[in-house]
Amino acid sequence: MASSFLSFSLLFITVYTADGFMHYAETSCEFNSTNLENVRYIRSYYYNKLEILNFDSSVGKYVGYTELGVMNAKRFNNDPSELAAMNAQRETYCLNNVKNDYNKALTKSVKPYVRLHSVAPPAGKHPSMLVCSLYSFYPKTIIVKWLRDGQEVTSDVTSTEEMADADWYYQIHSHLEYTPRSGEKISCKVEHASLSEPLITDWDPSLPESERNKIAIGASGLILGLILSLAGFIYYKRKSRGRILVPSN
Repeated sequence: MASSFLSFSLLFITVYTADGFMHYAETSCEFNSTNLENVRYIRSYYYNKLEILNFDSSVGKYVGYTELGVMNAKRFNNDPSELAAMNAQRETYCLNNVKNDYNKALTKSVKPYVRLHSVAPPAGKHPSMLVCSLYSFYPKTIIVKWLRDGQEVTSDVTSTEEMADADWYYQIHSHLEYTPRSGEKISCKVEHASLSEPLITDWDPSLPESERNKIAIGASGLILGLILSLAGFIYYKRKSRGRILVPSN
């Protein structure tokens, strides 16, 4: 996994009084691998939404943040059995949950959905711009490259950071500004843990996407118009058959 820590938390509300004051504790585990040394156990205590003290396994003792918290931290830290029990939670509580997370979710991978399309470039820039958009992939680490006639393009390329979607998925967008050349082949190349080999998507410059959309909309309108015209003609013929002709003088 990446170096950034993942975490899960449990919230325990222990006391709730009639006048609205609340005392609760929150337990969390932060980790970047299933190795015990990369797991951090934290238990925080709050009173009226303010953290008063916590235990952090990376520190090995309680730390108080208010007068009441400092007093309780001193009392807990003077109890060897209390500190031993809290330090043990890193292994007994966190490690099992960390392994479950890795087995059920974090070792899985999901292939990206690739959309290669053209957009209007900024004023004064190259006459054309392509965007390679990748959606719904996991894990986060991904490599996006541009190829021009099979050769990697390194200039006039900009990419966003990997952006989190819902449910652990990510998306990223890479832009290529370029001047079209007759007969060239432009491709978006993607490398990701979910792929056994790089995924290459070729750009079809035969018709810009905006023009394809216009044609599709126009064709849909034409078909609808023909259907309505035919329906009107059939209705007219049926009404005509039911009329009584009156001879004129």
